[in-house]
Amino acid sequence: MAKKLCIKTYGCQMNVYDSGRMADLLAPLGYDTTEDAGEADLVILNTCHIREKAAEKVYSDVGRLRNLRAERMAEGGAPMTIAVAGCTAQAEGAEIMRRAPAVDLVVGPQAYHRLPELIARAHRSKGEALDTDFPVDSKFDHLPQQNRVEGSAAFLTVQEGCDKFCTFCVVPYTRGAETSRAVDAVLAEARHLAALGAQEITLLGQNVNAYHGAAPGGGNEAWSLGRLVHALAEIPGIARIRYTTSHPRDMDDELIEAHGRLPQLMPFLHLPVQSGSDRILEAMNRRHTADDYRRVIERLRKARPDIALSSDFIVGFPGESEREFQATLDLAREIGFAQAYSFKYSARPGTPASMMPDSLSEEVKADRLARLQAVIADSQKAFNDACVGKRMAVLFDRPGRRAGQMVGRSPYMQAVHAEVPAHMAGRILDVIIDSAHPNSLGGTLADPAEAAA
Repeated sequence: MAKKLCIKTYGCQMNVYDSGRMADLLAPLGYDTTEDAGEADLVILNTCHIREKAAEKVYSDVGRLRNLRAERMAEGGAPMTIAVAGCTAQAEGAEIMRRAPAVDLVVGPQAYHRLPELIARAHRSKGEALDTDFPVDSKFDHLPQQNRVEGSAAFLTVQEGCDKFCTFCVVPYTRGAETSRAVDAVLAEARHLAALGAQEITLLGQNVNAYHGAAPGGGNEAWSLGRLVHALAEIPGIARIRYTTSHPRDMDDELIEAHGRLPQLMPFLHLPVQSGSDRILEAMNRRHTADDYRRVIERLRKARPDIALSSDFIVGFPGESEREFQATLDLAREIGFAQAYSFKYSARPGTPASMMPDSLSEEVKADRLARLQAVIADSQKAFNDACVGKRMAVLFDRPGRRAGQMVGRSPYMQAVHAEVPAHMAGRILDVIIDSAHPNSLGGTLADPAEAAA
């Protein structure tokens, strides 16, 4: 009888990718995936440590699982193994094992290829199944190939870790130093994903445009992300390429040129800026100014005039004045982001920013966040409204709310709703956009005959 595996994923797309790889790794051990933790023999909480109270969220979920396990065993059911993985596991592994006895094993993001061994150890001896090392050997050398693609799109990790050490960020401590997978390994996995039906591939990395993978054949020359994207664009079946998350300092000429030359590279870029104030950027150790960011955007728009931008913002950083916040609003209005993610600053334990004085009140942070989000909402609406009447290639991948409707992704990552038969799932179809909404678009097939094909 097959065992059941439930993975709950928090946070970034990298965690989504990691969760999929953990499922692939455990499949040969007889684990089938389920969304229902109540029927699972193994539950993995794949955690994120970026936001405030991340650890408390883990303890809360572990408590619910502990109660669920007790109820099941009281009814004569099989025991449940509870695992905590990901960045919170990396940062607070020993404390999790001490504070939450219900947790059977803890594994960091660089060691999840050791899950089978850790599960065996957890079953043998409680308290020994903790692995938050940064192993010398790459986990990718020990993982099986991905065995499925959902919705004709796939994630592909090419880079991990970060050497930037922004003062607010825990990533360098939880994911380690920047490392890049060899070009041969990336291309082989991309070809495999294309063979499984992936038409869209998103390249992942904590600092993905810092990619510097070993050249094919083990050559001494390192490839940049721009050069890698050119090679990926030559793989038959791959129609769309995206990458995330990037740093402004690593947008080099080769990558910007790729945006102008490769139709497979989608005209949408997530490029976090965090603040429009140079003093705050310096305090964040971002190592770029607001004008540096503007110049990168100018070069991108010159290479690809139809490119759209997304970004990250933090408001209420320690010591941020109203004038400095206004600089952020000015930058957001000037760039006109198609979408953006914005957050109130929250101190992460162990980061330099957590020891900075002059923290702002929650009321001030909330007010600034609301004002920034209003600016972002206006620019997102303007961008969506400007799409009406345009012809867009849409990758349809899931049913819509209404019968006969499907939802897909535009080149700009917008959700697009259209009357499309279910058998067209996984197809890229041209759509005439006829309506715009705050977070989505509506459209009609440009060639209705395609629906009958």
